Amino acid sequence: MKIEQIYTGCLAQGAYFVVSNNEAFIIDPLRETQPYLDRLAKENATLKYIFETHFHADFVSGHLDLSKKTGAKIVYGPTANPSFETIVAEDNQIFEIGNIKIKVLHTPGHTMESISLLLIDENGKETALFSGDTLFLGDVGRPDLAQKAANMTQEELAGILYDSLQNKIMPLADDIMVYPAHGAGSACGKNMQKETMDTLGNQKRTNYALNQPNKESFVKEVLNGLTVPPAYFGMNVAMNKQGYESFDHVLHNGNKALSVAEFVEVAENSEALILDTRNAADFHTAFVPNSINIGLKGDFAPWVGAMIIDVQQPILLICNPGEEKEAVTRLARVGFDKVLGFLDGGLEAWKNAGLETDKVVRISASKMEKSIKENDVIIDVRKESEYQAEHLEQAKSFPLSEINQWFSSLDKNQHFFLHCAGGYRSMIAASILHARGIRNFSEIDGGYQAIKTTQMPTTNFICPNSI
Repeated sequence: MKIEQIYTGCLAQGAYFVVSNNEAFIIDPLRETQPYLDRLAKENATLKYIFETHFHADFVSGHLDLSKKTGAKIVYGPTANPSFETIVAEDNQIFEIGNIKIKVLHTPGHTMESISLLLIDENGKETALFSGDTLFLGDVGRPDLAQKAANMTQEELAGILYDSLQNKIMPLADDIMVYPAHGAGSACGKNMQKETMDTLGNQKRTNYALNQPNKESFVKEVLNGLTVPPAYFGMNVAMNKQGYESFDHVLHNGNKALSVAEFVEVAENSEALILDTRNAADFHTAFVPNSINIGLKGDFAPWVGAMIIDVQQPILLICNPGEEKEAVTRLARVGFDKVLGFLDGGLEAWKNAGLETDKVVRISASKMEKSIKENDVIIDVRKESEYQAEHLEQAKSFPLSEINQWFSSLDKNQHFFLHCAGGYRSMIAASILHARGIRNFSEIDGGYQAIKTTQMPTTNFICPNSI
């Protein structure tokens, strides 16, 4: 038997590839199927089942394409009702793969169809638990995402999750290895550890959610501090449940080189958003006017989902040459399938054509320190929790994820400073503000990490949000 965790850092997502005696199963695969097909060929194995722990909200799964290409059956938990052929497993149902078995544990709460998968090895020993979004390392799945579909309150779902954990997970042996669907950085939880696997016994000892004295306390603690989920989550659930366009077709359409003239024509005759995926250091010096910067070398896909919101939005790409396919792939992972093509030759081709470029004023933290005045405005676009932990005394908390709510309150005539932790998120904000006609600001190179090397006063006191 071989268990392989296939971890994707951008989405903080773990898929699993398990082989026994030339048969295999895959749990929660990502959209692109080739990595799994390559593994099957390498192991000389036949894919028997594709297990989906629930209808995912934060990414589009590859279950449909993978099933079509391999003939493997798709398995969901009890109460699932997808729009395609699938096995809807019963609680405690056993599936045999090679010399091992998978036992389906119905563990509703994150969603009502959620399951955890208990692996029983060749010797009949319960060895591993693929816990999906039911149990994370250090946390549990947030119970507020499925309220509408379940016709329940988040409190009711949290109570159901408590029962699932107490009745199905806690009685299992301490030496069982837990393989969750997500790790630190995922929006599906709030307190996840950086590790991607752990023993169940250690989680019983260290996971706050598993150490609550009763259901009432569990519900209160699990719901405390949840942020608003990204708007694209519901659209991804619908795609996973109802079906989607083949990834191969999406990649073929999106990975299309457009000359400068073609790019301009498409931009002028469509509602396409121009997405520049270069890093912030390159973007700020020159970019196509009104383009939005979300760097590929970062949490690209989640921020695309948080900022662009509608997965049906047509997109034109500007990338570093050679990174176009990766950008289309990572967009497709979160359901953004309407890529119309990319600028052939990147920004250099645009500049060589003599077309106008824009730029963001980016200054060092030391220059900010020398020029800042007592009444100057500083906007901190980090998460509220980061801001509360420590921030500049003059700074106001305006999280990037809420930019659509706060940008209109800015005075276009008043200069302000803009920063995040390191410069990735603040450049996203800067590009959006530029596109909306707000330009009188200085973005800080290196963000709060650089600011901390100066003598500008900081505090962990929570200041009121006002400008």
